[in-house]
Amino acid sequence: MNMDALDKKAAAVLDGSIVRKDLVRTFSRQFPVPTYVVEFLLGRYCASTDQKEIEEGLAIVQRQLKDRTVKAGEEELFKHRAKEAGQIKLLDIIKARLVNDEYLAELPSVGLNSVRISGELVGKHERMLTGGFYAEITLEYDAFIAQERGGKPFGVVDLRPVQLSQRDVLKVLAQAREAFNSEEWKDFMLRSIGMEPTFLNERQKNAFFLRMIPFVERNYNMVELGPRGTGKSHLFQQTSPYSHLVSGGKTTVAKMFVNNSNGAKGLVCQYDVVCFDEVSGVSFDQKEGVNMMKGYMESGEFSRGKESIRAEGSIVLVGNFDVDVEHQQRVGHLFGPLPPEMRDDTAFMDRIHCYLPGWDVPKIKKELLTDHFGLVCDFLSECWNQLRMQSRVNVLQGRMQFGGALSGRDTTAVHKTVSGLLKLMYPDPSTPVSDEDLEWAVRLALESRRRVKEQQKKIGAAEFRNTHFSYTLGNDGVEQFVGTPELHSENRIGTDPLEPGQVWTLSPGGQDENCGLYRVEINEGPGSHVKILNTPAPPAFKESVRYAQQNLYARAMQLVGDRDPREHEFSIQLRAFDASRAGAKLGVSVLIGMVSTLLKKSIKGGLVIVGEINLGGSIEEIFNPVTVVEMAVEKGAASILMPVSCRRQLFDLSDDMATKVDIQFYADARDAVLKSIVE
Repeated sequence: MNMDALDKKAAAVLDGSIVRKDLVRTFSRQFPVPTYVVEFLLGRYCASTDQKEIEEGLAIVQRQLKDRTVKAGEEELFKHRAKEAGQIKLLDIIKARLVNDEYLAELPSVGLNSVRISGELVGKHERMLTGGFYAEITLEYDAFIAQERGGKPFGVVDLRPVQLSQRDVLKVLAQAREAFNSEEWKDFMLRSIGMEPTFLNERQKNAFFLRMIPFVERNYNMVELGPRGTGKSHLFQQTSPYSHLVSGGKTTVAKMFVNNSNGAKGLVCQYDVVCFDEVSGVSFDQKEGVNMMKGYMESGEFSRGKESIRAEGSIVLVGNFDVDVEHQQRVGHLFGPLPPEMRDDTAFMDRIHCYLPGWDVPKIKKELLTDHFGLVCDFLSECWNQLRMQSRVNVLQGRMQFGGALSGRDTTAVHKTVSGLLKLMYPDPSTPVSDEDLEWAVRLALESRRRVKEQQKKIGAAEFRNTHFSYTLGNDGVEQFVGTPELHSENRIGTDPLEPGQVWTLSPGGQDENCGLYRVEINEGPGSHVKILNTPAPPAFKESVRYAQQNLYARAMQLVGDRDPREHEFSIQLRAFDASRAGAKLGVSVLIGMVSTLLKKSIKGGLVIVGEINLGGSIEEIFNPVTVVEMAVEKGAASILMPVSCRRQLFDLSDDMATKVDIQFYADARDAVLKSIVE
């Protein structure tokens, strides 16, 4: 292993709580137990950077896994050992049930389903009554009982859950966090779940962080749908003993919520996270099962007769697309793989706090699996469990304002996602959160919730039509809009407002050039010049910029109030999206972009602006307005702003085209500004 700077830093501040992840994979392939069971032993015997100590510890772990895990075909061998020795130790998942006032345990690896166990042990570890859990089990064989008719010779006399016993782990983690900057900590957390961040881009890293939120946030509802082979269920099955995977999606109301016959509480009460694998097959044994789950996802409560029971387990639904995300959007919506009772139910969708874009997660390949240090799984899962008791919503107060498109449920969802992300990044609640990390969490939360709203909108529910989620950082910040990338193409006009200073525009073309789509992007700062960043700057575009600049200076009071544009430097870039490159006749768009960046206000979403202004302030006529409108429709514009002189010429526009875009007219520069900028 080649230790990098992150390994050395982790070893210095977390010695005893870290493990090499390549060692974990070596043992996980050899023995039939989850990753966190292997790491439980590695953390006990190999939490060191000293190679000699690691080798000695590995020998112990190898011996214990060999002696205590049962491979296929070895069931009778282990029973024989128990009979001969009187007792053996096993690493196995243990389940229990109550039969005729007697508790019986089930040990799947040795094929025993009627093992004696005391009510006291069951009472101390109630999770064995729901889905079971992994433990170090002391199994005895009683020869006298074996001779009795119907006797049950095997019995569990002791067990130790495979999870950490120390309770100050969060303090240790919080102290260690101080040694890392934010990017280093993100990479270390990714290594702790087995991924190598060196080979992940920013969106891929974000997706893995979203996967972790249900472990640290109570009653968090998440959906992840995407291609096969991206490890969607791995984290929930292998990393933490506090999570439970429902394979195939089939369960019962009694197992999930409460058993009315004996009062035993279900999975959502016993586990931090309940994950339904293969979500398309989610089903209950009773018709009201889905409605009970929907009610629980809303309130965190469910009923047992007249009694209402509160639980904190998060619900995660994971599944696969049989087609790519673009095709899925063409043939339906992104909740399509859900079962019929859920896929078109906007009320069910509204309970989803986060739609994780599974198509952003890479297929798991060897090079994506880290061979560096990461936190031992039982240490990490214990930290996550304790973080559930905290909240980071207070960090938003006074620092972040959300736009008017967010409903009450939207705000709740965003708050929960932000809280979860900040807990993962800042395990100590007293640590100040930087503006950069807060904005990262907010943008990710808004995007993952907006993805839900976009599907509700697509189904046709009118109340979900406003999906333009936005935020403002600080009292003097600029309103920023957050989109969902899969809905937008780079060369199409999106429905979201662009950042201040950015304008979609169409050039009508000229003698040698066709109509073309452009985006003008303008930034301002201290100074007194106008710079065009394109090299070389197209002559026709330079002329339009000069006209816009002079009109801004001459009409500053009408356009920007008491701001003096001569005290600002404007940096302008022209981005072309067609064969057209001259950027001719774009003066009005440049002028509006300069006003927008000075006022710190965005241009309306879906709007494309057309027109040229001369030095005297008059708006020039457009010779081909029908062609321009047709291109606006082709490029996805929702509305087009044109000189009022185009109105008569547009009588030749087809009825079909006229119904696909909202055509607005302006008389002069001030009118164009007022009609284009978000109020």
